[in-house]
Amino acid sequence: MSNENVTVERLEAIREGDYLPTSKKIILGIQHTFTMFGATVLVPLITGLDISVSLFMAGVGTLLFHFLTKGVVPAFLGSSFAFIAPILAVAALPEFGLPYAQGGIVVAGLIYLVLAGLVYAFGPEKVVNFFPPIVTGPIIMVIGLKLAPVAIDMAKGNWMLAIVSFVIVTVISIYGRGFVKVLPVLCGLIGGYIFALLTGNVDFTPVTNASYFGWPAFTMAKFNAQTIMMVAPVAIATMVEHIGDVLAIGATVEKDFMKTPGLHRTLLGDGLATSLSAMFGGPANTTYSENTGVLALTRVFNPTIMRIAACFAIILGIVPKLGSFISTIPSPVVGGISIVLFGMIASIGGRTLVENKVDFTKSRNLLISAVILVLGLGGAVVPINMGTMGFSIEGMALAAIVGIILNKVLPE
Repeated sequence: MSNENVTVERLEAIREGDYLPTSKKIILGIQHTFTMFGATVLVPLITGLDISVSLFMAGVGTLLFHFLTKGVVPAFLGSSFAFIAPILAVAALPEFGLPYAQGGIVVAGLIYLVLAGLVYAFGPEKVVNFFPPIVTGPIIMVIGLKLAPVAIDMAKGNWMLAIVSFVIVTVISIYGRGFVKVLPVLCGLIGGYIFALLTGNVDFTPVTNASYFGWPAFTMAKFNAQTIMMVAPVAIATMVEHIGDVLAIGATVEKDFMKTPGLHRTLLGDGLATSLSAMFGGPANTTYSENTGVLALTRVFNPTIMRIAACFAIILGIVPKLGSFISTIPSPVVGGISIVLFGMIASIGGRTLVENKVDFTKSRNLLISAVILVLGLGGAVVPINMGTMGFSIEGMALAAIVGIILNKVLPE
């Protein structure tokens, strides 16, 4: 073997982190666990889903994703924020509740399989063509803006706690350096919690009653046509998010994951992980941009480290004492953080339009964006009756469907 080939192989080994001893890989895995932790537990804190189940299923879902993608994509799957609004909407219906929201998420995950099949059959370019920036940008904006009242409702219980958390997240995001900069949510939770402790706003009763080890409180999903139509179409937006994340991870590690292992495999892994999680009481899973940020910081791209992080997430999920401790975080602390998070989601939608230079001097673009925003935020509901079965399409689902149709129908 030539010296040149040896050098190339050595550089590749350094890029992948193969040169690292197991002990250091474990430390890097713990780092990825802490990176995903804040956002992953925030979703069950907001929606009422079980925290231990969410952590456990995030770990299991990540391992399933790596198995289906041949273990070559350094991605971690955590709780998706996109489903928070429909979960809360279904949970608020007295005749349904959280198990029916889970059923909708299960179906949403299966929709990924449909797109995966289309990508496999026709290639990724033709399928992605249905989701141009003029459609995806406003849809992402709707996701964030729809959640704005949720953040305010949580924050108004104690504005002082909310403001402290908000300030910490803001300061870390802007002035943080190194690894701390990718942990604004976790820092906000810790700082806000400490302030809540000092001001006597924490109740430790749930921690006292919880055991140290035990299986998470799994709950089986239930299915209903009406609730499925309220939740499942959100997959249209999250599949777009998935495609963007796969491209971002590929750009970070300088590999084309759209070809190897293929977009169809990453969609399959993400979709099945989401369905599996929701079937047993967890939230929808999604590829985490937070962990991609850690990849960029550390320049260590070995997928094994993500699998180590997944194992730690599973371990955290089978320690009920930890889940109970997290549940003692006051809602206003989470609300202060959510003001930033939900606003950033909406801002990312705006950034999508700006970065892709969408021309709003064109009437078609104005029309598509306007319709998506109004239908998504205005509470529009379209009832559909199919014999004895009836359901409705509303909110972001309706906005996404109409936006995709308008984009294809209206002339350029």
